Amino acid sequence: MSEGAPAKKESAGVPAWVMTFADLMTLLMCFFVLLLAFSEMDAAKFKQLSGSMKDAFGVQAEIEVRTIPKGTSVVAQEFSPGKPDPSAMNEVRQFTIDSNRNTLDALDRELKEIQETRDHARRLRLALKEEIANGSVSIQTEGMKVIVHIMENASFDSGHAQIRNEFLPALAKIAALIDSNSGEVTISGHTDNVPISNDQFRSNWDLSTSRAVSVAHELLQAADLDPGNVMVTGHADTRPRAENDTAENRAKNRRVDISIVRGKEIDEYRRMSITAARAEFEREAAFNAELDQVQPVTTPVTTEEVQP
Repeated sequence: MSEGAPAKKESAGVPAWVMTFADLMTLLMCFFVLLLAFSEMDAAKFKQLSGSMKDAFGVQAEIEVRTIPKGTSVVAQEFSPGKPDPSAMNEVRQFTIDSNRNTLDALDRELKEIQETRDHARRLRLALKEEIANGSVSIQTEGMKVIVHIMENASFDSGHAQIRNEFLPALAKIAALIDSNSGEVTISGHTDNVPISNDQFRSNWDLSTSRAVSVAHELLQAADLDPGNVMVTGHADTRPRAENDTAENRAKNRRVDISIVRGKEIDEYRRMSITAARAEFEREAAFNAELDQVQPVTTPVTTEEVQP
């Protein structure tokens, strides 16, 4: 600026934009104050959300009755429902079936039986390692079941149900590892799809069943088994392990399976739990039906005229 130029004159007071900014801030403050004044908290929904973490951990043995969250209206805020008549009961209880403990006990027992089944299969594999090596026996597990596959090539002659003498020691080893605590024993015979018909066997059904019976007799003689826990079945060629398209696959299908099933008491325990729960439900239904038949108890209102 040159020395001769006149100085710029400043206007008095605050700039004009400050008033516009102040009006805007005031309007925003009023807007948020109104929002806060109009808002309301749903106490029932807040109570339900606050209790969700508490019920998320552990086993919930009893179900808590909560108020169902619902919206508000002018009628609900301004008017109250009429006073109900007194009833036979002053409180309403919610009926629940506490079967969690029974379910957890059954699961624990099932895990224990599965582990014992694997240990049993391990002992059988160690005792029959020679037979497993030459392919005359194979062992597998399915849950709480140990299955011993006895192949025909070492145990039976083709078309016969008499056990070979050289295979009897292997059956004795199997019988030594089966006792009354092992569980139910199912002996099932299987054949291939090649039909058979002679003076001794009418079909593969006769052959498969006769082979299973022969194995059952040997096990009952060598082992301390309860005959009530032994079941003998014959399936012919209805349950093959492989397709009957080659001689090798047909040899796999000609077998006798010894299935040792554990966990019978677990199924009985679950059935008892379900039966007990059904009985509790029926008793509660009968109790509610009796309550419905009870008439509400009311006190008659009398008026007396006052004599002057």
